[in-house]
Amino acid sequence: MTASDSAGVTTGDNPAPASWRELLGPEHAGAAIVPAVGVLVGAINIYLASSLLPTAVADIGGAGFYAWNMTIYLVAMVIATMLVSRLLARWDDVGAYLLGFGVFLLGSLTCAVSPEMPVLLAGRGAQGLGAGLLSGLGFAAVRSALPPRLWARGNALMSAMYGVGNFVGPALGGLFAQFGGWRLAFVMMAVIAGVCGLLVPRVLSRGDRGGAGAPVPVLSLLLVTAATAAVSVAGVLPGAAAMAAGIAVALLLMLAFVAHERRSERRVFPAATYRPGSALKWLYLTLALLAFGVAVESFLPLFGQRLGGLTPAVAGFFGAVVSLGWSATQLVSSSAAGERTIGRLRVAGPLLLALGFLLQGLLQRQDAPGWLVLLWVPVLCAAGAGVGLAYPHLAVAVMADTPDPEEGGRAAAAIATVTSLSIAFGTATAGALVNLGGSSMLDAARYVLFGFAIICSIGALTARAAGRTGGRLSPELR
Repeated sequence: MTASDSAGVTTGDNPAPASWRELLGPEHAGAAIVPAVGVLVGAINIYLASSLLPTAVADIGGAGFYAWNMTIYLVAMVIATMLVSRLLARWDDVGAYLLGFGVFLLGSLTCAVSPEMPVLLAGRGAQGLGAGLLSGLGFAAVRSALPPRLWARGNALMSAMYGVGNFVGPALGGLFAQFGGWRLAFVMMAVIAGVCGLLVPRVLSRGDRGGAGAPVPVLSLLLVTAATAAVSVAGVLPGAAAMAAGIAVALLLMLAFVAHERRSERRVFPAATYRPGSALKWLYLTLALLAFGVAVESFLPLFGQRLGGLTPAVAGFFGAVVSLGWSATQLVSSSAAGERTIGRLRVAGPLLLALGFLLQGLLQRQDAPGWLVLLWVPVLCAAGAGVGLAYPHLAVAVMADTPDPEEGGRAAAAIATVTSLSIAFGTATAGALVNLGGSSMLDAARYVLFGFAIICSIGALTARAAGRTGGRLSPELR
């Protein structure tokens, strides 16, 4: 199958491309919507608690543990995404989703009733585990529950939920915090998880259990967990040197992870990832660089307030423009037709993301006038559109790299691992670059935007490498 088929789009005398109407129609709606909501609740909670935490600290104390809120959640989320393929091997889809929603519900209720900060952090850890399972299951469900012609649409829907969550999370958290109802925010998330859990047996097929499954790759999990913890802690360390050291430690741990995975029979990623000539490693790297770029959003509200004079509420929405561009664009780009077109989109996506950051850096001014601040919006939206152009087609190529169901499921679930891990690395890197600017917010903004433009542009090279090594769907899936 060619890359044109991977998008559900064919040419010539072949059938018409799959449509959103087909994906969300009676036959496939359950297999699309429930997994999408699972990805959404996890994405919302990445930033929901950050908006609520100042109010929670004023209520229950624990200011000294403030920074651990995001660290514990991200570490737990990354760990859980790496266990998805093994969970599916032991349980059917319904059982796996019930576990994911159940753990998330338990974590949300724990947060809601927390009498002190350590209990809240325990709840955030449980939320992270549930969110990681739901994120990984979402991409795995696209491959297992949908026909190949709908994979591009399904991946676009799943990844759009990250963008929507990045927008809704801070806004929702700020709204509840403003009215002093931070506990109600967690109750609401628990209710959503409970409703989805009730719907799971009705809308998802139980399918077949995969048997005992492969043993858990304990050392791989420990190395990635340590790397995630190191980079998350680096994001809150004082001083650029300390942050850089934390990121360096995390990178060394990731190199150790790759070296171990290449030799081990117990892997997190599919075996094909480490084979010479395989496109899979380049596809994952391109996805990682796209997700890395989205981490800039964490600091855009700061730049908007300090350089553009925006109010906190307006700056918060301003920070989600990249995600809005990402989400809206991929809903359209998933219908792209033709092998060459899709190949160009994969390369153009990282370039557009990098060019958007470059232009945004050039437009930064101290006490920027209103017209210039308004110009920032379409530029950042265009940067986000770069993610949307490439992400669904890269995800389809990952899923189609092997016709083996077990390896294919592992490849699909690993998309969430790569995304979560890259966001953690991106956030810490952006924090280090902000600190590098010292007392000058203008310098900090330029360091972040120019630095991310350089890093994200590498994605065009990895995308080209994936194309040269055959990043397409296998003939068996035609």
